[in-house]
Amino acid sequence: MEPATLESNNSESPTWRSHLWRVVRLIPVTLMLITLIALTILFLMGGLRKITAWYLLQLIPPLLGLISIIAIIIYVIVKRRYSRLLIFTALVALISLAPAITLIRPIAFPASIESSAPSATVRLPADAPLRVAWGGDSIEMNYHAAAPDQRWAYDLLVEPYLTGSSDLEDYGCYGIPVVAPVSGLVVGVRDGEPDEPPGITSNNVIAPTGNHVFIQMETGTYLVIAHLKEGSVRVRTGENVEEGQAIGECGNSGNTSEPHIHIHHQRQDPTVFPINFAEGLPLYFREHDGAPMPVGGIKVEGDTIIATGDIVQHIGK
Repeated sequence: MEPATLESNNSESPTWRSHLWRVVRLIPVTLMLITLIALTILFLMGGLRKITAWYLLQLIPPLLGLISIIAIIIYVIVKRRYSRLLIFTALVALISLAPAITLIRPIAFPASIESSAPSATVRLPADAPLRVAWGGDSIEMNYHAAAPDQRWAYDLLVEPYLTGSSDLEDYGCYGIPVVAPVSGLVVGVRDGEPDEPPGITSNNVIAPTGNHVFIQMETGTYLVIAHLKEGSVRVRTGENVEEGQAIGECGNSGNTSEPHIHIHHQRQDPTVFPINFAEGLPLYFREHDGAPMPVGGIKVEGDTIIATGDIVQHIGK
């Protein structure tokens, strides 16, 4: 009887391993599909869940897709065969890799200007003629659009600009008065950050907004005014400011390449939620000589960088 028993066990062993392999080979495609579906549902829920899903979509599915593609290539080379499941897994892996394109070619955070509310309409943050370096709804005219909180942000310059000079005084924006674009409550202030050398990107990830003022408006949403000159901030947290009141001077503090005024509108309190993780909201300007949402743009011709955006100036009181 013993030989028969041994023979029976040996015949069942390959079958058991075969069943196990059938289960194991389903894991990659199942994991990728579950991840894609779960993150898509999270994205469609909107709000901060959408932002979380947006960042995770650019990280987890591409990583799973890359691992799967490498494993498939190794398997085909070693085994010299493939199956329908292998082909399907490869297709899902390629789909999972797709979000990684944003690491090479940034795209605008998928938010509709028509359905993003509330919007804010304020005055320009300075009285000087301002060149819109970056602004508007599209990634081509506004590189900020790739970041959820800065979806409709602006970078504003004053002539002369884009000179490449290492001297702050060679930039027209440096030191000009910056005013409150709207009346509201100051909820956040920072001063004491040094003005960075211009002409190169500072890549300041510790204090990217540099010296700044955050204003909460009647809508309960917030304006972020960033990159102010060191020692120039004139308001304090908890203070109510009036529209047009001086709040500081333009500088080159934080993550910046030359003196400019950065401004954007977001739903969440910027003193609580970190930069790049809030819902950006539309921001329009009034009482000036241009479009409510002026657009920016930068082009390069040879070694020359040219600003092609709108020029606007406050014409109200």
